[in-house]
Amino acid sequence: MFAVPAPAVRHQQLLVTIFGLYGRNAGDALPVSALVSMLGTLGYDAPGVRSSVSRLKAKGVLKSVREGGIAKYKIAESVSDVFREGDRRIFAPEQPAPVDTWVLAVFSVPESMRNRRHQLRSDLSSLGFGSVASGVWIAPAHKLEQARDRLTSSGLIEFVDLFRSDYVFDGPMRPKISEWWDLKELDEQFTEFLEIYRGAEQQWIDLVGTDPEAALADSTAELRRDAFRYYIPMLTLWRKFPYRDPNLPADYLPPEWHGPEVRRTFQAVHRLAAPLAAAHAHEVISEALDPVLT
Repeated sequence: MFAVPAPAVRHQQLLVTIFGLYGRNAGDALPVSALVSMLGTLGYDAPGVRSSVSRLKAKGVLKSVREGGIAKYKIAESVSDVFREGDRRIFAPEQPAPVDTWVLAVFSVPESMRNRRHQLRSDLSSLGFGSVASGVWIAPAHKLEQARDRLTSSGLIEFVDLFRSDYVFDGPMRPKISEWWDLKELDEQFTEFLEIYRGAEQQWIDLVGTDPEAALADSTAELRRDAFRYYIPMLTLWRKFPYRDPNLPADYLPPEWHGPEVRRTFQAVHRLAAPLAAAHAHEVISEALDPVLT
């Protein structure tokens, strides 16, 4: 096995990734001991894990249950839709679509409700909108229904007017796009990701071949554990990008834009390493639930 990268990632972010992957089926609840074991494999100590679980519970992301005398946590129903939407954004092999029209979100929030204004900006940003001016945000028109659904579910739609529009400026779009989205900062983050994971696809092919099912069938416990150590931090770093990348056609983006390379790198590793990592996680969960094994 080649060296496993160890990027700096917070406990809470890793826990959200783990619950998103392995705590989603009906009735699923993950034992605290399994969470401690999985984060321990990633190099984090038990007190920090328990503290982070408690903070996620306080934020309403997790809820505690007790089954068969075992303390467990599960995803709260109030955020289950967020995780389902995340699946579509994080794992979809999304390709840039031609942009013929745009959607504009024009909003005004009273000063007395500034917390709602912050939430509105955060929601629009996570949907891939860019900021044209104060209270005016823009995205490709195919984002319209998704934006309407998100703003309605979060109770923010009353502050927003949504418009379909054409852009009639006669010059090139690339400079305008760089004004509306902070592409420089995002591409710096892409570059940091590639500094850690560039060449990862070939490393995994050299290690396990190109057939994920065969790789899993032939795997050892050590390989499954190392795949977990590799994949979970990588996914945790990757999953923020689909919420920030406007995913626009290449002629709108800087010439050296690294978004497509980052996406290809993640998807290649996901295909080969995710089944192995999942097998390790389910082994840890089974051991935590079976007193004979523990």
